Amino acid sequence: MAEEVKLLKTWSSSFGLRAVWALKLKGVQYDFVDEDLSNKSPLLLQYNPIHKKIPVLIHNGKPISESLVILEYVDETWKQNPLLPEDPYERARARFWAKFADDKVVTSIKNVIFKQGKEQEEAIDEAFENMKFLEEEIKGK
Repeated sequence: MAEEVKLLKTWSSSFGLRAVWALKLKGVQYDFVDEDLSNKSPLLLQYNPIHKKIPVLIHNGKPISESLVILEYVDETWKQNPLLPEDPYERARARFWAKFADDKVVTSIKNVIFKQGKEQEEAIDEAFENMKFLEEEIKGK
C-alpha cells in the first residue's frame, strides 16, 4: 500500500516551509494543500480542530500539527537523511541556529514587510545582520 502524505499550509508560511524542507530532504512524496486562512477548509478544521491553524501533516489519515512536532515525526518516520547531526553538541548547535532563525531572522523579515518608514529601514538593517550571522554559520554545510 502506498503511503498517503498531505501537507496543509499556505505558500507564505515559514512554519510550513520547515515541513516542506524536511519532506524534500527525506525524499518523501507528498500532496500540497494550499489553505486559505481567511476561509479555513473542512479538511483543516477536521484535522486540526483545536488550533485550526497550519501546518498540518496528514500521514495515512493521521494528522500531526505544529511545525516542530511535524519535523520530529518526519525524522522518526523516514530514517534516511537525518535532520539533526548524530553528535549531541552539533545537535544542540543546530537547534540553537533553528531557534535563532525563528526568533531573529523570521521576526526581522516580518518587520520589513509590515513596518513603514524609519521602523522599516531599521528592520531591513536588522534582517540583513541576522541573515549574515546565519549565512556564516551554515556556510559549507
